[in-house]
Parts: sequence; C-alpha cells; structure tokens
Amino acid sequence: MEAETRPGYELWRPNRTKSEAKVTRVLVALVLLISAALILIITLGGWERLQGATVAAMAIVWAVLYVLFAFLILRWNRGLLPVAAAMGILLAIFAVIAAPAWFARDKVGLDSPALPEELLGLLTFLLVPVQLALIAIAMIGFNQNWHVEEERPIGGGDGYDDAPPETDDQRPAAAPA
Repeated sequence: MEAETRPGYELWRPNRTKSEAKVTRVLVALVLLISAALILIITLGGWERLQGATVAAMAIVWAVLYVLFAFLILRWNRGLLPVAAAMGILLAIFAVIAAPAWFARDKVGLDSPALPEELLGLLTFLLVPVQLALIAIAMIGFNQNWHVEEERPIGGGDGYDDAPPETDDQRPAAAPA
C-alpha cells in the first residue's frame, strides 16, 4: 500500500538509488537462485536414495521458496532478507550433516543414485559456503535500510534543497527608502 503524501510532493526511497543497494539486491537474488539450483540437482540426482518422500518434498519446497524469495527481493522486499538468512543457516547445518553420508555410499554392494555419490557429496559440501554467502549478503542488505521513505517536491530530483521554504516571518525586512 502506497503511503499518502502531501500535495505537491512525491515519495522517494533514497537508499534504493545507491549502487551498493542495487548490487546487494542482485547478489542476494543470484545466491538464492544458485542455492535453489544446487538443492534441485542434489535432490533429483539422489532421488532414489533419499530417506523417504518427506525429505525430497521438503527439499523441493525449500528450492521453490528460494526462487520466490529471489523474485520478491528483486522487487525490493526487504522483509525476506532475515528469513532467507535464517533458512540459509538451517540449510547449511543440514548440508554439513548430509554431505559425508553421500561419500559413505561409495561402497561395493550399494546401489548408486542417478548422479555419482562423489558428485552429490561435493555439491552438498558446496552448498555450505553458498549458504554462508547468502547469510552475509542478506544481512548486509538488511542493514542498507531499503525501507526508508522520504517526501520530496515533485520533480525535485536527487539534489533538491533540504531547507524548508521561507515564511513571511523569516524574510528580511526591506530597508526604508
């Protein structure tokens, strides 16, 4: 919902025009999409060997949420940044625990999943630094105050005068002639 502004003024979000905020927004979305891709590759590559349909379904839901978060963050939704960071913490923990299990499956007598166990283990380990990057970049973005809004005169541009307009009381008196 757009906030009401005074007549002759427009709503301006100064922190969204900064190049740092724009780069951070794109980086968060990119890391979320990379995470979603890794989750889907690991899930689909190891589908036959995952411990139940609940794990696979949860991984797919996680990836879909990451894609949705990336889309919303590209639209300047700052509220999802701490949620994405929290989910990144959880996923990093799951990945650290799950990765050694993929390497342990590389034994004679065990059926191989669609992708080699070594590759699935490597991708799962790779998910950990990607999640740490997500956490760091999302928190940087959260501290950039994308939500700050100011009113400025319509057509004032970025460099408008911050001084309020003079009133009759503030104008210097004219010298007598």
